Amino acid sequence: MQPIVFDPAIDLAPIPFNDELCQLAQRLKTSGLPWNPHVGCFVWDHQHLIKPASPFPNHVYFILSLPRFLDIFGTRQALQDKLVWLPTWHQARLLCQRYGIVPTAQPQTTEPREELASLYRRLIAALEEH
Repeated sequence: MQPIVFDPAIDLAPIPFNDELCQLAQRLKTSGLPWNPHVGCFVWDHQHLIKPASPFPNHVYFILSLPRFLDIFGTRQALQDKLVWLPTWHQARLLCQRYGIVPTAQPQTTEPREELASLYRRLIAALEEH
């Protein structure tokens, strides 16, 4: 069976997959954001290590089956080392709560991608302060 690839012209993206967001997520990782790989996470394979093509743009994958990812990488630690977690808007808001960041009640922009990028930037700043 051929995979049906995400089509940004007609499909609504579950998260913004652009390069800026992926790079900000990489900064979250290098700033020390802890992540325990689990079902329901989006990840960026920036090294293109996963051989089956992603249905999403920019080598982004969704962890639907953790055992499948463990088959590829061997251990959770290897998965953490090789992939970059892309927290969703909801996950980013929960992380803000965890780190004592009070997100604004109203988004500063009407662009969803920029709103998520703003949460990532605030988290990076909090992580780098510590």
